[in-house]
Amino acid sequence: MRTIEITTTQNVTIEYELATLQERIIAFIIDSLLVGTLYLILITALSAILKDALFDSGGALSFVASFLPIGLFIAYQLMSEIIADGQSWGKKAMGIKVVRLDGQEPSLIDYLLRAVFLIVDVLLSIGILAALLVSSSNNSQRLGDMTANTTVIRVKFGFRFRLEDILKINSLDDYEPAYPEVRRLSEKDMLLIKTIITRYRKHRNTAHREVINDLVENLTKRLDILEPPKNKVEFLKTLIRDYIVLTR
Repeated sequence: MRTIEITTTQNVTIEYELATLQERIIAFIIDSLLVGTLYLILITALSAILKDALFDSGGALSFVASFLPIGLFIAYQLMSEIIADGQSWGKKAMGIKVVRLDGQEPSLIDYLLRAVFLIVDVLLSIGILAALLVSSSNNSQRLGDMTANTTVIRVKFGFRFRLEDILKINSLDDYEPAYPEVRRLSEKDMLLIKTIITRYRKHRNTAHREVINDLVENLTKRLDILEPPKNKVEFLKTLIRDYIVLTR
């Protein structure tokens, strides 16, 4: 499995698995089926309202009907990735997600570039160009990704968590938080911490150990914790427990 290292805005470097070409193709097929269904509904409604004028070869409506699928697909990709934080319905189904290589959140312009370049990557080249670039480029990028500085990663192990499911905590009624300063962190921070713990448990190597060390150092500074924790993983788990107790 090909991987990529991305440094987050918290200056923590995380290794992600890149989405495979097969996963991206299946996601594209799912999205295409959804857009195709929407197109049929719109065409049926328009034809019922406008009768034969819609398909009159000499009319402007014929031109609109011909290019409606392309416009719908681009609009669908743009809006779904903006609303769902880098995941269309197809990507959600496959557990993959659009991210920026510099660790920042993709912007509206980034999503727009990705959507527009679908015309070149997929539509004009029947998907061949996108497949070749994703297979051969270092970061599995098609043209749209290269222009937007994005790629597509797998999120099956990192982002399908609710905070209530992060740790198996039987009872919190008598629990006293060890680090009340954890309120300064966000839910996104907690999910990041859980992702790093999960990957460390799965791959106990030097690289992931360094990520744990960097994360703990960053968090102790943000939370003004003077005494460095001896057991770094337990410290991170405690932060998650405290966050759940203090924010639920």
